[in-house]
Amino acid sequence: MLSSTVLFSAALGLVNAHTIFQRVYVNGVDQGWTTGVRYPSYDGPITNVSSTDIICNGGLNPLVTPYSQTVIDIPAGATVTGEWHHGLQPDGYNPSDLADPIDISHLGPVMAYMAAVPSALQTDVTDLKWFKIWEDGFDGTYWGVNRLYNAHGLQNFTIPTCIPAGNYFLRLEIIALHGASVYPGAQFYMECAQINVTGGGSTSPATVSFPGAYAGTDPGITIDIYYPTVTNYTIPGPSVFTCGGSSPTTTSTSTKATSTSTTSTTVKTTTTTSSSTTSTSTTKASTTTTSATSTATGTVAQYGQCGGLTYTGSTVCASPYVCTYSSAYYSQCL
Repeated sequence: MLSSTVLFSAALGLVNAHTIFQRVYVNGVDQGWTTGVRYPSYDGPITNVSSTDIICNGGLNPLVTPYSQTVIDIPAGATVTGEWHHGLQPDGYNPSDLADPIDISHLGPVMAYMAAVPSALQTDVTDLKWFKIWEDGFDGTYWGVNRLYNAHGLQNFTIPTCIPAGNYFLRLEIIALHGASVYPGAQFYMECAQINVTGGGSTSPATVSFPGAYAGTDPGITIDIYYPTVTNYTIPGPSVFTCGGSSPTTTSTSTKATSTSTTSTTVKTTTTTSSSTTSTSTTKASTTTTSATSTATGTVAQYGQCGGLTYTGSTVCASPYVCTYSSAYYSQCL
């Protein structure tokens, strides 16, 4: 019997709903489209965690050169917003594109890393030491990608107050797990921004290397998120570094940052678990934009779409399956 992920992968093969991180806001102030960001012309994924392309993208998705010569100044403790979109979109969120900022089927975690560098304008990104400053995984019902989608591609987090001032690369990442039941199958989307942290302190975080931080055997990288029901999800990579030693998770918000000096709002959620990289759940969250074909009687087959705001097909599932709510845009026969 084919796994549900294989079935979903086949159905989604016609969909090229990928994503690119392409804009930075600092305390709500827009730094400009692609300013200070190393971005590709194509929004495809990286699937090999052992490739140097996992660092800041490239390879199959060549980065646009010459790189931006801007280094974005960010005060320690500032709220930073990264903006993702389906392809390069200088005008921002496109409400007519249901796959913007990313296809809602591409469920998985969203993360942010930093690495200190002598110069944020250097071309070489290898052999750097990275630390994770933010992550949003699975809360038992929704994934980080669900929240990013609902926030129209805005990813909010805070620069640690205690790290030393200086140049850094800021690496934002999404891992899409809709085809991750085998390796390679998970899709990694990442870009790096060139930043300069001002203020700060003298704490040196523990670090990891890319490649090296992830392995194809990691349970957060090779996983069938559709069947059996997900009860535990471990976000890949290290724990989130925080100056106080705790690791809260900051979720995406639906309030778009502006070009004024107004500080954008960051919504924080807390859990009762002791580990920042593990969430537990009793409910499976699964979604896609491609519906299974209804049967001759007007019912929807197992794993097919049966509801959602833009859905116009049958809402009746073939027996014994039940139309199960996943998001405002998607319900599925399970």
